[in-house]
Amino acid sequence: MVALVKSMDGDHSAEPVLVLSNNPDAGGLAKARDMGIPTAAVDHRPFKGNREAFEAELHTALLTANPDIICLAGFMRILTPQFIAKWEGKMLNIHPSILPLFTGLHTHKRALDAGMAVHGCSVHRVTAELDGGPILGQAVIPVLAGDTPDDLAARLLPMEHRLYPAVLRKFASNDDTKVVLFS
Repeated sequence: MVALVKSMDGDHSAEPVLVLSNNPDAGGLAKARDMGIPTAAVDHRPFKGNREAFEAELHTALLTANPDIICLAGFMRILTPQFIAKWEGKMLNIHPSILPLFTGLHTHKRALDAGMAVHGCSVHRVTAELDGGPILGQAVIPVLAGDTPDDLAARLLPMEHRLYPAVLRKFASNDDTKVVLFS
């Protein structure tokens, strides 16, 4: 989130209007407030078993901010197709794998278990298919001998911080040309 916000400088087509989290204690909320960005939190825990009610609250918070683009970053809740349809074509997500490989969780461990020579991250449009929307950018790093999942995650993070802002800049300018970065 911080990398995205910092990338939205004077010549960027986008500007941050809200940082929204499902965790009221998320560190990103304090960082956003320190950067002068409005924040909101919709705690998912009181909505256990009622995803539609949780998403209705998310939708209300988003409508108040009226974003043109929604960038998911560290939002670890699966959104329903009904919610996604309300924001169709406006939602981006970053995922820590070279999609379509390793959708879902534990991507770094799964890449190592599969014996991958490279690993990476992808930014994609959000669709109802989990981590299955059109890919707008990917970054690749080598897998090194002795790597652990934590090693991969740490080496990949700077690439995520480069890739997502680059994709957002193009997307905000209606440019769907894929971004590709190599370590």
